[in-house]
Amino acid sequence: MRIKKLTLYTTKLEEELDFYINRLGFQLIEKTVDYFTARIGWSELCFQRTKEEYKYHYCFLIPANKLKQALVWMESRVEIIFIEGNRKIQNFKDWNADSFYFYDASGNLAEFIVRHDLDNGVDADFNISHVLGVNEIGLPTTNIRQTNTQLESELTTKFWKGDLNRFATHGSQEGMFLLVNYLVKKTWFPTTLETKPFPFEAIVENGGKEYKVEFRNQQIKIS
Repeated sequence: MRIKKLTLYTTKLEEELDFYINRLGFQLIEKTVDYFTARIGWSELCFQRTKEEYKYHYCFLIPANKLKQALVWMESRVEIIFIEGNRKIQNFKDWNADSFYFYDASGNLAEFIVRHDLDNGVDADFNISHVLGVNEIGLPTTNIRQTNTQLESELTTKFWKGDLNRFATHGSQEGMFLLVNYLVKKTWFPTTLETKPFPFEAIVENGGKEYKVEFRNQQIKIS
């Protein structure tokens, strides 16, 4: 599965535009007074203006051999979040992955991740063009099992890893939904940011077919 487009809502549209286009250097695809869209590898990331404040967790995939270079590159542009007080890189043994975290201009929790099972290393020194795409989006729910079943049925995607009571992943290593029971797991690691079911839209590709996923009022609509 790949996330081809992710649309998030923000009260700080101009700040997000400055953050992603001017500070990080992603390509601007489209801009209006109410939204903008940036090119992120195989994905598009869109921020749309809203009057309500939402806080998301999402993640970008980078080449498996570029985590340390990406960390140095990002440290000169954004404050990296310390994990357990003294480190910046988190190892996920069960996922064979490593990542680091930062906040975007709206206070959303963003992440750069490498997945060592993917054969996607590059030789050149890291730059922003090496970001491969949007890799994860958090999808808080009160019923992971039911949500997972709906996604499997309507997207023909699969449960990946985790458990169906607290925290699970759905999709593939190139793109996935983070299914978190927000009544049980109440914050996004490694922060105090609450896991709340905020609205988003996504276009995902699976098996050569694209689907539109709308998450709103804790309901998923797939077309």
